[in-house]
Amino acid sequence: MKMKIGVLSDTHLDRVTSDLKNIYEKHLSDMDMILHAGDFVSPEVIELLSRNDFNGVSGNMDSMEVKQILPNKKVIELGQYRVGLIHGWGSSDGLEERIRAEFQNVDVIIYGHSHRAANHIKDDILFFNPGAAIGYTSSSVNTIGFLEIDDVIHGKIIHL
Repeated sequence: MKMKIGVLSDTHLDRVTSDLKNIYEKHLSDMDMILHAGDFVSPEVIELLSRNDFNGVSGNMDSMEVKQILPNKKVIELGQYRVGLIHGWGSSDGLEERIRAEFQNVDVIIYGHSHRAANHIKDDILFFNPGAAIGYTSSSVNTIGFLEIDDVIHGKIIHL
């Protein structure tokens, strides 16, 4: 089973914008699944991304409406892989250690919160943060991510 998965986080939008629609059409519309690691802010963003098979979690900046729709963490089975999906909290320092403690027996942890892209293996777990797709980032670069799943799982960060 080969899958292509689009991964976003930290869109921080109070509505669907033309920029988000362009990102969706150009990069995400043909994905087998879309994952969002929280801080949507508006449920309209969930509606747009749900045109595909979709999974998401709420983040610390999400509205109560979003928090009622989405959990704060979840585990998704993707083929032979177990993927933990969470937003994160607190300082960027120690963020991966805090979120690691939230999951048992996962192969991948997808997270957000820091607005900094990450794609590396630590203790046999792929830590993957797609960065911030739109708006404020700690750098001037907006990013999203792709996961390709076949016999192995491979992450890629895309600069927009």
